[in-house]
Amino acid sequence: MKIPSGKILINTYVHNTNFHLLRRLSLWSMKKDPDLEAALTRNRRWIVNNQIKNIILRCPDHVASVNFLQKKFKTLDLQGKALNWVKKYPCCFEVYFKDDEYHCRLTKKMMSLVQEEETVKDMQETVFVERLAKLLMMVSNHRLNISKLNEIKNNLGLPDDYLIRIIPKHLDMFRVVNYGGRKNSMQIELIKWDPEFAVSKIERKSKEHVCNPSFTCSLPSTWVKSWEKFREFDSLPYISPYTDPGHLVTGSKESEKRTIGLLHEFLSLTLWKKASIMKLGHFTREFHLPERLNVLLLKHPGIFYVSNKYQIYTVLLREGYNGSELVEKDPLVVVKDKFGELMQEGLHEYNRRHHMLNLEKKRKKGVIAMKQEKNEPVHELSDEGDDLGGIFDPEERKRFYKILFEEKAR
Repeated sequence: MKIPSGKILINTYVHNTNFHLLRRLSLWSMKKDPDLEAALTRNRRWIVNNQIKNIILRCPDHVASVNFLQKKFKTLDLQGKALNWVKKYPCCFEVYFKDDEYHCRLTKKMMSLVQEEETVKDMQETVFVERLAKLLMMVSNHRLNISKLNEIKNNLGLPDDYLIRIIPKHLDMFRVVNYGGRKNSMQIELIKWDPEFAVSKIERKSKEHVCNPSFTCSLPSTWVKSWEKFREFDSLPYISPYTDPGHLVTGSKESEKRTIGLLHEFLSLTLWKKASIMKLGHFTREFHLPERLNVLLLKHPGIFYVSNKYQIYTVLLREGYNGSELVEKDPLVVVKDKFGELMQEGLHEYNRRHHMLNLEKKRKKGVIAMKQEKNEPVHELSDEGDDLGGIFDPEERKRFYKILFEEKAR
């Protein structure tokens, strides 16, 4: 059969476009670490349910209609039905039918964890003050736009009401300013420099071990070339992220050393020792970051791990993890882990009920015999959402790399 020349041209164009797109995306790739990928998977589920929890708490009487939650699903980057999602976590969310529609509220166990979290936040006030101060001390003019700070407040563990809860109590340290005169130009400014805060985690560790400040490489010894590059980079003098970078030449090795130190310190301040690369890119001017931040991060695989799980490019601090678990857990993380355990408990209950319903349906249809029922295993259901497919599908990526290596061989 003769194929029209127009179709050949279109197919060739589409193939070449997809190939070059995949090739560009491959520049972001890093050899996958199963443990860190597992940590991101677990953390993703918690983040979504935590956002749903916050939405419900902001509603009158702490009750939200499922239709309202459905409208919020797009902002949570979720697909499917909100009703199906919240029903998967019966230990966290209570769903009931009233006035011709479904409603959702937090369970008693969940409300107990909310109260425990608030208690921990009250106890952590001095920690929040230090984190905020250290963040502002790394910024060149010691000021940050409030809108930008709100993007990373959850990473740092800051409460939603930090402007009311923290700033008024520490007016000797911070103040809210608006030099631009516009509503979106409000900033938090550091007005007191505390030398005790101007010590990075790397410097603190070097004092404890009585040695020169140096980074930690968390790669297997078999990564010979990466280790060689790391040793060469680490041999340069350490530059504190709390020093003024004005004297450093942009693009120099010294400038890169300070930038890596700043990223290391920032990730050390976060609860889960990770951050969205896109969000970090919003602070390019404030932190003097390079435009191609992804390229810089990929140059240092022993210090950072870059993942594109859920189509969100994330950087993790390798030394912050032992396998898939955090080395040091902030008290807030401990409470949030309890939330995660409650989620799993509810998901397991949901899976058990779902399995029993399926058995009952099969029994009614006469599909299975009683003897087979007893031996049939319970299959866990996924709560990952719909398949993303396309270039992020594992099989698609295999085909891409096959094409890539065949192209190189020619």
